[in-house]
Amino acid sequence: MKNKKFLTLGFVSIGLSLSLLFSSDVLAKTEAKESTKTASTEASRLEALAKFTKVISIVEQYSVDEVSIEALMDKALQGMMTNLDAHSTFLTEEDYKKLQVQTNGEFGGLGITVGLRDGALTVIAPIEGTPADKAGLKSGDIILKINSESTINMTIDDAVSKMRGKVGTPINITVVRKGETKPLSVDIVRDVITIESVYTKLINEDTLYIRVTSFDKKVANEVAKAIKEKKSITKGIVLDLRNNPGGLLDQAIELVDIFVDEGDIVSQKGRQKSDEKVYKASKKNTLTKVPVVVLINGGSASASEIVSGALQDHKRAVLVGENTFGKGSVQVILPITEKEAVKLTIARYYLPSGRTIQAVGVKPDIEVLPGEVPMNEDEFAIKEADLKKHLEEELEKVEKKEEKVTNADEDKGKKDIISPEELQKDMQLKEAVDILKALVIMKG
Repeated sequence: MKNKKFLTLGFVSIGLSLSLLFSSDVLAKTEAKESTKTASTEASRLEALAKFTKVISIVEQYSVDEVSIEALMDKALQGMMTNLDAHSTFLTEEDYKKLQVQTNGEFGGLGITVGLRDGALTVIAPIEGTPADKAGLKSGDIILKINSESTINMTIDDAVSKMRGKVGTPINITVVRKGETKPLSVDIVRDVITIESVYTKLINEDTLYIRVTSFDKKVANEVAKAIKEKKSITKGIVLDLRNNPGGLLDQAIELVDIFVDEGDIVSQKGRQKSDEKVYKASKKNTLTKVPVVVLINGGSASASEIVSGALQDHKRAVLVGENTFGKGSVQVILPITEKEAVKLTIARYYLPSGRTIQAVGVKPDIEVLPGEVPMNEDEFAIKEADLKKHLEEELEKVEKKEEKVTNADEDKGKKDIISPEELQKDMQLKEAVDILKALVIMKG
């Protein structure tokens, strides 16, 4: 019995020894492999830097124009950053100062958000009520020139810098627009951009229309306030995010949280573990369960896409309109000296289903192109209108005095409602309202 026990222990000892020997061998091979890989990577890095230094030296020595080493380095860094993606860039001392002024000071602007689409400087959206909107710039317009200067190879930051300036100063923008045979010249006067980010109206007395023009720090509170005030009469909500270029991420998250009571809203993923974040909905923040229809188009970007995409993934809203812009990346400003910095894309946003927004956008559930609702006037209606014309003229004389008294009150009331006539002029909104009626009936 004793011999058997020693024999068993002997086999176990041999097994453990072999296992340790094998493990040590594997570990040694793995370490050697990693060491070789590290050495190879370091060698490649040194080789690439040597190539870069050689090119700089050749250009500095033989270029037809004399260029300082500082200027060459700035150009090289700018080229490297802009070739990474449309939003990354190198900020020179001048650029960095302008960025700080734009962040902290008051400046005159046009009221548009721009981006690069297929290498072309493109209007994402004009902000409602701003000089650009009043001048007629549209989402999807390609900016060809800014004050006679070509935008080819111009970065987004350069373009924004050129469009901003002193309040009251003029600027000329040349755009290429789909459907137009030649470029359009648009004159705009810069102004301080003040935005009404949220306003609400009623449709058919029981549908709450919420328009969000951009995501500033007041959006979630303003929307929540409107929903609470009209809760007793609201059977459905139309959330209009058309031509909304985005804004603050936390406001987009809080807005979704008003409608969704659980699950992911959006996640942020990058190369570094520290850049990864998941934002979730909370039941305590949910204010309403009524059916929702969201309006989107090519001018809906960034935060607008997060809101619409998250509501779509949670099956909390029906999306109506056109495909969104496709801007779903995260940028940070990283100083490299006291006077210079880089703006670098460090992560991308992902919707609850795991799909990305970047360069793809959010697809509506029901695609509806913009325009007026086509009206078929029948002959009988026209004749009836003619027959009534005389009576209406007579009534107008009688009611003229009464109108003077009531007009002020009527105008005020009209601002808070969307009339059937206004609906007929906006096909996308009309479709949204019709879908909402069906959803209300289905919900019972």
